[in-house]
Amino acid sequence: MNKILVVCIGNICRSPMAEALLRRDLPAKTIYSAGIHAMIGNPADPHSILIMHEQGIDIAGHRAQQLTEPLVSAADLILTMDSEQQRLIESNYSTSRGKVRRLGEFGKFDIPDPYRMGMEKFRASYRLIELGVNDLTSRLLAFS
Repeated sequence: MNKILVVCIGNICRSPMAEALLRRDLPAKTIYSAGIHAMIGNPADPHSILIMHEQGIDIAGHRAQQLTEPLVSAADLILTMDSEQQRLIESNYSTSRGKVRRLGEFGKFDIPDPYRMGMEKFRASYRLIELGVNDLTSRLLAFS
């Protein structure tokens, strides 16, 4: 499992934060992100940039990209923020079968979209992203 794709809606709030944490924790893996309805070319939301800066991670260079069949096909694992996104990807991309999981799957939680909701909601989403990433990376590292 070398290529991990992280997906959210716009690819400017949640998935860039999750991508950055996964890159930090799994440096030998290829980690990338995309959006189901991406705000193509836009940078990460300023709240996401600030939260990641507080973690010592710079995502200012991130630019949103649209989820596409080639991105889905190339991925060994696709992580979504909620079960609705998981269902949408599985139903629209035949090459995704068997490799789509929610980031919060092990903890049985979805990660709500904080878009346009202020810093408190972004911090709440970040805490869930961090929890999901920590759980996932500990499991992946245990099997490598």
